[in-house]
Amino acid sequence: MAEVTIYTGFACGFCARAKQLLKLKGAEFKEISVSLDAKVRAEMTARASGARSVPQIFIDELHVGGCDELYDLERAGKLDQLLGLETSEDV
Repeated sequence: MAEVTIYTGFACGFCARAKQLLKLKGAEFKEISVSLDAKVRAEMTARASGARSVPQIFIDELHVGGCDELYDLERAGKLDQLLGLETSEDV
């Protein structure tokens, strides 16, 4: 399974939606809060090519983007493959 990292903020609805989808998929993820730590936020921004909004989601080293982009991958049928999950075709 892929290594998933999600940078989140306090009381962020988009963060909650993204985590909900990842949990629904059975994906484990590392959550890093940027709410009270300017250094961590700067790390996220640099890693996300300047993006400052949360969530910022990484699957392995691929920068997925935010919540909308995560759901776009799901709708396109690409999220399972990125997460390294089996599909019905694999069984």
